Amino acid sequence: MSLHLVIGNKNYSSWSFRPWIAMTVAGIPFEETVVSLGDPDFKATVSAHSGTGKVPVLIDGDVRVWESLAIIEYVADQHPEAGLWPADRVARAHARAIATEMHAGFAALRKALPMNFWRPPKRPVLADDVMRDIARIEAIWRDCRKRFGAGGPFLLGTFGAADAMYAPVVSRFFTYAIEVGPDAKAYMQAVAALPAWTAWRDAALREPWVLPQDEPDWPEVPRLPA
Repeated sequence: MSLHLVIGNKNYSSWSFRPWIAMTVAGIPFEETVVSLGDPDFKATVSAHSGTGKVPVLIDGDVRVWESLAIIEYVADQHPEAGLWPADRVARAHARAIATEMHAGFAALRKALPMNFWRPPKRPVLADDVMRDIARIEAIWRDCRKRFGAGGPFLLGTFGAADAMYAPVVSRFFTYAIEVGPDAKAYMQAVAALPAWTAWRDAALREPWVLPQDEPDWPEVPRLPA
């Protein structure tokens, strides 16, 4: 097994979740190392593999790939049989566009609704910019399902890179009890039904590390049972 993925906390690290679920659903074998984002030696540990000192990092022999989307692109190139990007040219271009939009955008949502798997679902008061992000994401999902979703329950039919990029948003929508329409709800349920999702969630619920900056109810830390 040559691929080794260095990731952060499964409860909090949305960027780590993306390549992990992409590779796991695609059946691409890899080893993983979890380094808590709150570890005093985190920067030094991760900097040994990436100049950014951030997770995730994919190690493949002498190759180091950082940034979630770049990792997904790398393994998609290595494993074209996994079908992480659609074969159809138009669908593939659309998948890359929405994946890149997720990578670069939705700052208001990220800040207000940090990924937190163990928090019991509860809706907070949402600012207008967060609501605009939510509306845009739901529009993306609805459009994808309408135009490209005939082959299965995911954004472009079968699970792929675009779904991996939006998986942390699915988690956030569950955690913060975000109200969505029936199409988005069905999509979220399909993602949450994946065995890979269950494996990540169960590991997140068992983690001991608490990061106050990612606990929206701090100093309280409500947790679902592991």
